[in-house]
Amino acid sequence: MDETKQQLIVGLPENAFRELKKGEKYSPLVATDEQVHEVSFRSVILGILMTIIFSASIAYLTLKIGTGIEAAIPIAIIAVGLSYAFKRKSTLLENIIIIAIGSTSGIVTGGAVFTLPALYIMGLDSYTNLFQLFFIPFLGSVLGVVLLIPLRRYFVADMHGKLPFPEATATTEILVAGKKGGRDARVLAYTMLLGGIYDFMAIILRGWRETFSTEMIGAFSTLTTKAKAIFSVNTGAAITAMGYIIGLRWAAIMTAGGLLSWLVMIPLVAHIGDMSGNAEIAAMPADEIFAKYARIIGIGGIFMAGVIGIIKSLPVMYNAFRLGFKELFESRKKHAQEARTIERTNLDIRMFGVMVLLLSSVVGIFIYFKWSVLSAQPNALMLALIALLVTFVLSFLFTSVSARAIATIGTTPISGMTMMTLVIACLLLIKAGLVGPGGMVSALLIGGVICTALSMSGSLVTQFKIGYWLGATPRWIEYANIVGSIVAAFVTSYVIIMLSQVYGFAPSPVHPNPLPAPQANAMAAVISGIMVSAKAPWFLYAIGAMIALLMEMVGVAPLAFALGMYLPLDLTFPMLVGALISHAVKKSTRGEKLSERRYARGTLISSGLIAGGALAGVLGAFMQWLGQEVLHRELLPDFKNIDAFGNWMGLVMLILLCAYIYWDSMRAKE
Repeated sequence: MDETKQQLIVGLPENAFRELKKGEKYSPLVATDEQVHEVSFRSVILGILMTIIFSASIAYLTLKIGTGIEAAIPIAIIAVGLSYAFKRKSTLLENIIIIAIGSTSGIVTGGAVFTLPALYIMGLDSYTNLFQLFFIPFLGSVLGVVLLIPLRRYFVADMHGKLPFPEATATTEILVAGKKGGRDARVLAYTMLLGGIYDFMAIILRGWRETFSTEMIGAFSTLTTKAKAIFSVNTGAAITAMGYIIGLRWAAIMTAGGLLSWLVMIPLVAHIGDMSGNAEIAAMPADEIFAKYARIIGIGGIFMAGVIGIIKSLPVMYNAFRLGFKELFESRKKHAQEARTIERTNLDIRMFGVMVLLLSSVVGIFIYFKWSVLSAQPNALMLALIALLVTFVLSFLFTSVSARAIATIGTTPISGMTMMTLVIACLLLIKAGLVGPGGMVSALLIGGVICTALSMSGSLVTQFKIGYWLGATPRWIEYANIVGSIVAAFVTSYVIIMLSQVYGFAPSPVHPNPLPAPQANAMAAVISGIMVSAKAPWFLYAIGAMIALLMEMVGVAPLAFALGMYLPLDLTFPMLVGALISHAVKKSTRGEKLSERRYARGTLISSGLIAGGALAGVLGAFMQWLGQEVLHRELLPDFKNIDAFGNWMGLVMLILLCAYIYWDSMRAKE
């Protein structure tokens, strides 16, 4: 069979990434009536092995260097590679199960290490143990799964072609190209190599500045020091490539939010401080004003965007729960008859199973708070009910926000939403009379459950979309995430306890040089501050909420805009650059077929650059650990002494990268 025919048979359908026309239906790569191996001994064992390895490594690296690693893309590459080591290659759907189980390492670890080490930082570790540390992220994971199941069809089918799903696109391209071979596999391979070398040179070896900034240019010194107006753009390959997949509309909205924060809000706050004679504010650098004011406004906008999204999704939720409860009360025989008429790719965990999982999580959280954390409190029952209500309501609200954020830009503001959760939990517990260590532990564990639930919903919506494109059964993806969460929660909890004993997370006579744990230290500072002063920046939250409402009124997606306000400008602007390249590629010819081929090749190139950047991050983190912990010296060179040259060099390299993406995309033939 020649290569062209092979691609026609094995490649993704033409309508995989665009909106469907009226009456048109998407048919997945693996037909719905085709019986293909999904759950097998090999896929489960490899998935669990990936979970153990990545849970331990991501937990350590996140606490050590403050940056986590996204597990899905590296695991997808490993799964494709390992499939060639077996006599019978793994099917596409088996590889999805490996990814579903293995990626829980990043999900659980991301939720746990953001919050749970704060127990040790605040000296509250006597209130918990290994079982309890396991309990919090595991329940959060299960809660994230069951809350997203009713919204699965809405995100992956109803919104088909309307949301870009950049991470799902990259992972799907890896799986398909690995299975297909031929030209697409070669394109993916060399762009992965290129992206890995580029990001390794920029981020790890510091061959040029990772971020181009006007702050480094003398001609802009007045704007930088007086007006606090700084423009910056990340020069990495992965972020620019992600912008290509996201598209112009979403990237432009996010960048507009970023420009509002960095070129309007920050200069405005600095000007007000100068005019009012507030020397402290006037002297703040731009990044400090962003952290204390503009980013807090962004969190308020994200919260309001979540409320708006929930209100707009109420009809979808109502229909999902109506059908689910109808199924719940059907006889087993009738359900079995109806299940045979439902396509395999639309089979979720039965509503009875969802309700059992949900009630088990709710009861488990209540028991944990009532008889463990709050057992010494005189009004433990009421306090446990408050903790349970806050946990469930905020998880319900924020899971759809997290899923939509991942579907839109490939990242989710977990730290911001967790911060908002801690603020609300602390104030409600204070009003109920719970202060001191019991209040701090309760607020932190509420944050731990919600943080993990948000992390799960963001990752799961990506897996759902991959499964939708390729033809996997959602039910097996859902079960795979629950199984993986058990392993990941245990490994992560054990690693946190072990690292607290060996390194510590806060300076002390025993641990003079602890692990930085920046996110956990930030959470500890928020809880300690609120529990002492009972204050929160409500005015700034309200400003952000009003901005989100105004965006909704004028027809601008409020969540994308609020995410732009929350994220640093150097992360949103390169996405706009990548999106402009994709727009130029689409408009490069009037021929519709040729335009589609060029855009599709650009998508494959971008996916390779994203995957290469992810692998460079893993390699760089490992080399950093090796140098610090084993060799006790800096293993990687540091070229920080060439900041001015490196700043311009970074901009030049970004321009060359953009030119390459455009040039290689244009090589597609009709």
